Amino acid sequence: MTAGAVPTRRIELTLHRPWFALYAGVRPTLVIGGRGQPVQWGLGTWQVPAEETVLLGVFLFNRVWRFGQAEIRLEPSQSPALEYRAPALPFGAGRMRVSGSS
Repeated sequence: MTAGAVPTRRIELTLHRPWFALYAGVRPTLVIGGRGQPVQWGLGTWQVPAEETVLLGVFLFNRVWRFGQAEIRLEPSQSPALEYRAPALPFGAGRMRVSGSS
């Protein structure tokens, strides 16, 4: 490791779209540490700092408004596997949780 390099870890995020949603063509945006990036539905992996608490957020945007917003603070000791579930209607919040928890 080079001087000044921050140790990192990989997280897995599974983004679930409802099988019946009253919106089409909407893709999620993932926000890590205040920086947004468009993502695809399904499983993806991202690199985050290993020794810091990370704030992760997901939202949907349909060219008019944002909806389906959900956030989670991931502690270094928590499981790196997360799930996001989008709402079926184009308003309201989504749900995000550490996989394997209720």
